[in-house]
Amino acid sequence: MPNPVPGEAVVAIAACGVCHTDLHYRDGGINDDFPFLLGHEAAGTVESVGAGVTDVAPGDFVILNWRAVCGQCRACRKGKPWYCFATLNATQKMTLTDGTALSPALGIGAFAEKTLVAAGQCTKVPQADPAAVGLLGCGIMAGFGAAVNTGGIGRGDSIAVIGCGGVGNAAIAGAWLVGATTIIAVDVDDRKLAAATDFGATHTVNSTVEDPVARIRQLTDGHGADVVVDAVGRPETYEQAFYARDLAGTVVLVGVPAPDRQITLPLIEIFGRGGALKSSWVRRLPAVARLPDACLALRAGPVPARRLRLRADRVARHRGGLGCLLILLPS
Repeated sequence: MPNPVPGEAVVAIAACGVCHTDLHYRDGGINDDFPFLLGHEAAGTVESVGAGVTDVAPGDFVILNWRAVCGQCRACRKGKPWYCFATLNATQKMTLTDGTALSPALGIGAFAEKTLVAAGQCTKVPQADPAAVGLLGCGIMAGFGAAVNTGGIGRGDSIAVIGCGGVGNAAIAGAWLVGATTIIAVDVDDRKLAAATDFGATHTVNSTVEDPVARIRQLTDGHGADVVVDAVGRPETYEQAFYARDLAGTVVLVGVPAPDRQITLPLIEIFGRGGALKSSWVRRLPAVARLPDACLALRAGPVPARRLRLRADRVARHRGGLGCLLILLPS
């Protein structure tokens, strides 16, 4: 473990949760920077800090947060730090005993007794159960941010959340806190749906029993929800989210997609329907359209129907943030 340089801190880990993103790292779905030091949903005690660090000090109990924003990029200047394009990580590398450099998951790497992070990744909190508050560093901020920041849910709005695990329930709680009036929880597990009501869900839908898209539309006067959060990240749930939104609404995808995921939607739905497709602030998925024949002269006669496939290619870590390429391909 190197000594912290200016802007860095060493944290003794008290507890670290297991996130599905760790599985994607293990399976090579993030990048090929092996060997990885996994773990990022953690809390612990600051052991030492580098020169100039004033926000935290040795002995402070902290949550580790992989979105340490720069405060200077165009997103931060616009007051939207959840879109920060230059998140901070430690500049030094942790290593194995033989000197092999490790690649810390999301710039943290908390499956260890100690880890080296950017000081801005440490959020000081009162002493608490580290296994509980560590969730604030990933799952809670992922779901809450998806609904409130990326989705922009507000007072009087409607929201549907597909997948009622920790992230989904955090989105539900966020929507409840800002005053959303229709909060629809969708899952395949009645126990999770029951728990979702404790976080603020006003309606629950078991998608094994009824069509979630039809039910969401029924509960929103036939229009669809203002915001739909897909907290599962599978092709079928993303498609459900797409069709369950209001035409002027927003779909927010939370989580790192599997490298081989592919979603097929009609071309007319992509360009002919209003609304926005967004990825969560914690999982940036910039979209790129690739239409090879877009500049060719059209032949006379009816235009053949087309469908677009949204494919999630391998994601790449960029200074603590994730980027995933969504490519629109004509089938």
